[in-house]
Amino acid sequence: MTRRAYLYFALTFLLGAVVGGAGFFFFGWYTGHWHRGFNKDRVVRHMSRDLKLSPAQTEQLSGIMDDSMQKFRALREQGKPQFDALQAETRDRIRQILTPEQVIRFNEMVRRLDEAQKRRRPPGDP
Repeated sequence: MTRRAYLYFALTFLLGAVVGGAGFFFFGWYTGHWHRGFNKDRVVRHMSRDLKLSPAQTEQLSGIMDDSMQKFRALREQGKPQFDALQAETRDRIRQILTPEQVIRFNEMVRRLDEAQKRRRPPGDP
């Protein structure tokens, strides 16, 4: 083969690797597999470094973050029954417009979505 054929082969391989890598990245990003969850320690370290906080300020910031996280969890738990009821109502209304075969497929889809949501939920979250 000529040198040009080798060059085309190498460029095609390189282009395939780039396009494949970009596709893999976007799939992971948009499906939520690569999103980091909230991490209080990471936020405190970042703010301490960027704002040049003293050790006392860092400790106070950590306490503020702990308190806010507890209030956020309590607020989320308080509203959870309402969100669950709305979700159940929406699913029931959707089932009413579906054929029996579609209902079976819809129920399976809902089951998979609920399982995926449980897997993504951080440990300790209800």
